[in-house]
Amino acid sequence: MSSLGFIGTGAIAAPMIRHLVGKGHSVTATRRSEAVSSELARSHGIKIEDPQSVIDTSDIVFLCLRPHQVEAIRPLTFRDDQMVVSVMAATPLAFLRDLCAPVSEIVQTIPFEFLDKGGCPLPAFGNTDLLAELFEPENTVIPVSGEAALNAHFAACTTLPAVLDLMNTGAEWLAGETSDNESAERYVAQLVTGFLAAIEHRPVGLATARDGLATEGTLSLQMTEAMKSGGAYIAMQDALDAINERLKTP
Repeated sequence: MSSLGFIGTGAIAAPMIRHLVGKGHSVTATRRSEAVSSELARSHGIKIEDPQSVIDTSDIVFLCLRPHQVEAIRPLTFRDDQMVVSVMAATPLAFLRDLCAPVSEIVQTIPFEFLDKGGCPLPAFGNTDLLAELFEPENTVIPVSGEAALNAHFAACTTLPAVLDLMNTGAEWLAGETSDNESAERYVAQLVTGFLAAIEHRPVGLATARDGLATEGTLSLQMTEAMKSGGAYIAMQDALDAINERLKTP
């Protein structure tokens, strides 16, 4: 098994670490974030070291800092026999190569907090075989053609909180009608997750699944038409375009 190191130990690093320790890998991580790293040391036996020691003891180094923190990596020294996995948005490959020189094997990806539960799609640019070895078959690595395609996936994943916000709006409305907040939220959450699980086992396109619900004369069609006429879909497309442009800026 490989020795893995994590620079940055927060909400995105934690599920990756839990998954990797569960597969038998040795993991060393930096202390920050203190609460997360301490809990992982207690629950999963990871080692906590300073950033340079993490790199020195690792075959594969995961960079899990926020984009504005990335310069903290510059004073650190890497080896040419190491591999780097970056989960940092808006951090171009050319910049990473300069930052992590002399490392040549770098892969960029987009994990989510449910990765340790399985079923997390991992769009990736670079050494996708490395990611597949570490995270499949529980999760799915999706090779992309370049950084522009990876940035588009970064942009698309921002729709998730918007979808959750729509679900929350529906649950709050239902709770207002029933005076039962807990049941309303459980109903909406299970309605959506159950339907999506059914699609996964009976593969159809999202538009096909939508049209199967929103047929002529139905209440579902009334809802989708109201969202369309209210400009909700155009607003989402405009936001995606703006986020994608932001990701292109180093």
